[in-house]
Amino acid sequence: MILFLLPAGDYNPTEAAVPWAALKDAGFDVRFATPDGKVALADPRLTDLGFSWLSPWLMTRRAELAAYRRLTEDPRFLAPVAYEAVDPADVTGLFVPGGHATGMRTLLEDTTAQRLFADVFTRGLPVGAVCHGVLLAARATDPATGRSVLHGRRTTALTSLLELTGWNLTRLWLGRYYRTYRTTVQQEVTAALADPRHFLAGPVLPLRDTAARPGRGFAVRDGNYVSARWPGDCHRLAAQYLDLVRTHAAGPAARRAG
Repeated sequence: MILFLLPAGDYNPTEAAVPWAALKDAGFDVRFATPDGKVALADPRLTDLGFSWLSPWLMTRRAELAAYRRLTEDPRFLAPVAYEAVDPADVTGLFVPGGHATGMRTLLEDTTAQRLFADVFTRGLPVGAVCHGVLLAARATDPATGRSVLHGRRTTALTSLLELTGWNLTRLWLGRYYRTYRTTVQQEVTAALADPRHFLAGPVLPLRDTAARPGRGFAVRDGNYVSARWPGDCHRLAAQYLDLVRTHAAGPAARRAG
């Protein structure tokens, strides 16, 4: 099974639903884990509440919101397991969406989720993460080295430019909504890497991709791991992660050829 790790709530709906839909439509078994085994819903500001006059730029787009509504009706989504109940032997791939509201901390700071991520990552199984989800990778320790599993890998994540732009646009009425931690995601992830140059920020002016134009997005693939920066990269990320999953499912010969 491909396992999606979700927090208790507040994740980004695009970052969960677009990769899920790609895997589901390709016939893969996708399941979900949350901190306590209860159903976890996305950040309501991104799905319903909005951002006043900034909503056209910051809210979830129509097509991606439809994918999220479809996700919430899936029987697997409605029957998650607790992190502690996951048997790593059953996991054939792992995906971690992001989000910046407070509820994301229930995933990012959970030591069981960190260990599970490290186990799947170091076994060479397909792993994907986006935005704040990459923080879980940065905090996941490889037991063989005592370092982050990202040490020696190339990655991207929510850039400081994107994070601080969102915060500066909204902080007068939303306070620290866009600042999950005092340190930016890019700063923490970069600190976990073997070389700061292994953090790839992508184009300075990011473009939102779509199902029809996934090439507008930006993703970084390194071995069994693929990462992206924000919701605007998720169609490209989903395509690359699906390719990783398919290659792994095809067996060792296909992985060597890839």
